[in-house]
Parts: sequence; structure tokens; C-alpha cells
Amino acid sequence: MRLSEKDRKLFHQLHLTLLFYASQQTEAVEHVSTLEEFICSSVETKNTIRDALCENAHLIDSFVAENPLHFSAGELDILRDWKHFIKGRFFVMRYLKKYTVFLEESQPRAYGVVGLSDEIEDMLGPRLPIYIEAVLLPFRGQIVCDGLVTTYSVYLGPGMRRSLNDAYQEAKFRHGVITSLPFSPDKAGPSDADRLKFYLKSKGNRERYWEEIENLVNKDSCLLILYHQEMGKIDARAFKKRLREIGLKKAWFAVLEGMIIASASTKDEVKRILQDILPAEKQELAYLFQLRGR
Repeated sequence: MRLSEKDRKLFHQLHLTLLFYASQQTEAVEHVSTLEEFICSSVETKNTIRDALCENAHLIDSFVAENPLHFSAGELDILRDWKHFIKGRFFVMRYLKKYTVFLEESQPRAYGVVGLSDEIEDMLGPRLPIYIEAVLLPFRGQIVCDGLVTTYSVYLGPGMRRSLNDAYQEAKFRHGVITSLPFSPDKAGPSDADRLKFYLKSKGNRERYWEEIENLVNKDSCLLILYHQEMGKIDARAFKKRLREIGLKKAWFAVLEGMIIASASTKDEVKRILQDILPAEKQELAYLFQLRGR
């Protein structure tokens, strides 16, 4: 997705004018005399000024206060919002219909970014992930990349790709894909139960978050039950395959801590067996599953 032609022209007008103002207020580059001259300057020059502006964000307030080109109140509001920019390095992870997903390198946050005049895929190419440095800006309820992007050629092996995908899944779990700025991490996050389910979702997650899993199940008996039920589902998938291989069908089983501890032809029979063989406080931990005939 990209901005409309009208919004694209407005963005460039505001952005280039602000950068030109910053070029006059800093010593990052040799001063250019006019806005027209600055517009025609090299990408490297614009990049240098953009970086200087990010280091001196107070210049945005100064520019709004002076308003040298007499922008409207609405246009000045857009400029004020740019104080909430995010500058950093990102991995471009997904090209989706509504936006491109930028995964922040420094922390697990994913941003849905809209292109300016071109689709971001057209600008960066189809092979993902791509490692870049960029500045993200709020613009009329969306997030845009300012177009001054630096790409880095890095080799991403299978292990690194898995780690990036894990970080992307964690970012989506914690915050969703962020589509507007400023973003407030203080918003209500996932519940303890949702966090535990996420930590148990894959083998990689279980290894990575084992300490967090232990802390959760030790502080809440309900989460201990949830832990055993979720782990039981995982174990049941493996058991079903093995049980079918030896010819069993149309039976119920109970699994606990990776072991089948009871079986019978009906669910009620399995429950009765559990009452006989398990302490009462552990009966809720067992996960029951049915092996259906084929």
C-alpha cells in the first residue's frame, strides 16, 4: 500500500521544507541557499540533514512556531506529530496488503509501514528479510517511511531467519503490528494465561522462555493446570500417531507429564480411573484425548 497522490505531495512538501529549515539551523552540511536548490541536492545530503534533525528534534517545534511558509493549522499538526519519529535499524519481514512489516532490531516491535510514491516492495525488492536503516514518521493516522532508506547486505542463515521469525511472532503477540505513532507500551498487554500459551506454543519458545514459564506456573494454580493441559495437547499429537501405528482406535487416553497414565473405551471410564489412581489435586492436570477410528 502507498499514499494517495494528494497525500504524497503534501508529505514531500512538508518534509523537504522541514529538512531545508534544519539545513539552515545546523552545520551538518554546507548551507544551500534556496529550498529549490535543496530539493535538487543529493540523497546523501538529505540523509545527513535528516540525521541531524533527528538529533535536534527541538527544531521541529521551532519550525512550527516560525511557520515560514504559512502552513495551515492541520499541516502544522502533522509536523508536530513528527516529534514521535522512530529512527533505527529494522528487518523488513512481510509485504502485506495494507502495509509492509518493519521489525525493530533493538526491541520486539513490529510496525505496519505504508509506502510514499512507490510500493515498498518495488523500492526494496521481493527477497525478505531485508536489513535497513530508516526513519518512521506518523502521517494522518498511518506510519510512513521518509524514503531515505539505507540497505545493508547481510547474510541471514537459517538460524538467524528462525530467530527473526521468533522475534516477529513475539512482537505481534506483545503489541500486535503497530500502525500509528506515538505508540504507548503502557497499554494493557496480554494476560498471564495468554502469555503462558504463547511461551508453550513451540519447542523454541519453550526453551527460550523456560524461566518465565516456571515463574508463571509457580505463582498461580490455575496457570499450573493450563500448563499441563497445553503440554498434554502437544504430547497427545505424538501419542496419536504412535497409537495408530500399532493399530489402536476408538479409545480415550489420559496423559500427564509426557506419559499415558490411563486408557479406556469411554471418556467417563478414563475419569473414573484417574479418580482411583491420582491424588485429587492432580486430577485436573491430566489431559484427556480421544483416538478416533479411521
